Amino acid sequence: MLYPSVFRNRLLPWVLLMPTLFILLVFLYYPTLQSIVLSFYRSNLFLGTRKFIGLENYRNIFGGPLAPSWYQALFQTLLFCAVSVSLGVGVSAVIANLANLPIRGIRVYRLLLIWPFALSPAMTGTIFLFLFNPEVGLVNNMLEFLFRLRPRWLDDPGLAFALVCLGAVWKNLGYNLVFYLAALQNMPKHINEAAEIDGAGGIRRFFAVTLPYLSPITFFLMFTNLTYTLFEAFAIVDILTRGGPVGPEPFDATGVTTTLVYKVFQDGFGGSSNMGFAAAQSVLLIALAGVFTVLQFRTGGSRVYYGENG
Repeated sequence: MLYPSVFRNRLLPWVLLMPTLFILLVFLYYPTLQSIVLSFYRSNLFLGTRKFIGLENYRNIFGGPLAPSWYQALFQTLLFCAVSVSLGVGVSAVIANLANLPIRGIRVYRLLLIWPFALSPAMTGTIFLFLFNPEVGLVNNMLEFLFRLRPRWLDDPGLAFALVCLGAVWKNLGYNLVFYLAALQNMPKHINEAAEIDGAGGIRRFFAVTLPYLSPITFFLMFTNLTYTLFEAFAIVDILTRGGPVGPEPFDATGVTTTLVYKVFQDGFGGSSNMGFAAAQSVLLIALAGVFTVLQFRTGGSRVYYGENG
């Protein structure tokens, strides 16, 4: 069904879209195209050399001497996405449900819960770096006072990975809460009232009534959180761990907190400055994001509840 246009002049919509299209072209599409082209070259940023080598960069990723570190970074990225997205969305749904309760001062609580979203990933990493500092951090001081424990958060591979995941979850918590609270405040009251009359308790209503109603928002947040963990968590990793520490075998090819986007940075701007190899990795990273998107729409879209008659 075709709807009548609100614009009388056909050129006016394009004129209004021009600023956005220009920004996308300059800062997204053109750099992406340049990365694809650069992936077929051996290029050194500092020496200024550039030589066409075809698919050699891609062959080195999958089977060359640098392949083990890339495979480890791939596994860590998948694990990082799975933990951060599932934990972040799940915790946000529970907190949003509690923040939607009619209690005194709830607006102040909501404001305090949402404010982390206003911080940049770099600021989030800095806050966590101070909080979890092994020597003077507030967390270790409290743990030592209560349990006589002083963990080495940034030196232990498992703790470092968990800390990076926690930072990513906390940074995106406010963003998720905004959408969940908006959905909950627009949720018809008679749905929960009918379930309460039928004898369903609070926990049962949350899982059987509230969560299905929130499924469109959850589907949207799964996608946005996945994009965040793939790309924007770079600053948290860089400030907290710089990709380290190196773990025991088989996690000794690179740092345990090195994700694919951070590995692109290391290979492109690190000691070797292999820009072509880094560009090939970035192309695969974009392809991975596309695969995630397709899989999410194919597997998650059928489970989304869009209304009382959905």
